[in-house]
Amino acid sequence: MDVGVAHHLGWPVLVTASADHEVVDRRRVELVEPGLPAAPIHHEGGAHELHRTGAPLDDEALAALVARVRASAERLAVAALDDLAASVPAPIASLSVQAWRDLPDDIAALRRPPHESQADSVMYRQVLADAAAARGWEVHAYPKDVEAQAAALLGDRAEAVLHGPRARLGPPWTKDHRAALAATALARSRRGSP
Repeated sequence: MDVGVAHHLGWPVLVTASADHEVVDRRRVELVEPGLPAAPIHHEGGAHELHRTGAPLDDEALAALVARVRASAERLAVAALDDLAASVPAPIASLSVQAWRDLPDDIAALRRPPHESQADSVMYRQVLADAAAARGWEVHAYPKDVEAQAAALLGDRAEAVLHGPRARLGPPWTKDHRAALAATALARSRRGSP
């Protein structure tokens, strides 16, 4: 089994597929506990006043907030992957998340453009990747054009594999679900499976 992730700030869609690309599980999971912001750097520490909920935080306060949000995401990611692993009929081999570029570690740098618009998203992807790696799952990074790459790989089966689950499973089956499923196909191809 392979898991593909389509992430958003504070919540991802997870799609788990079998070796023949059949969707065996799809779910949305929350990665932020109540009372915490989903985008601490962008909304609370970024350069744009429009996004802030209060007075600007200094670097130390922002770093503490980011640490709390990351700890929340880590707890909820581990719980979500535990629940997922217990729910599917076979062991999970991999988890695929959208690739990210390296960002600075310094909070002062992260809160400035262009990093402040990407830092929160990268944090969630890193948390999911770390939680999967800790379980012994392979972790794969997929490109933005994952659906197109998977379609090329799947050939004449692409339409049935990527769009067929909507008819079989019913809604929701969105672009996020297709991207996550496409990511599982790329992960399987990296292992040399069809």
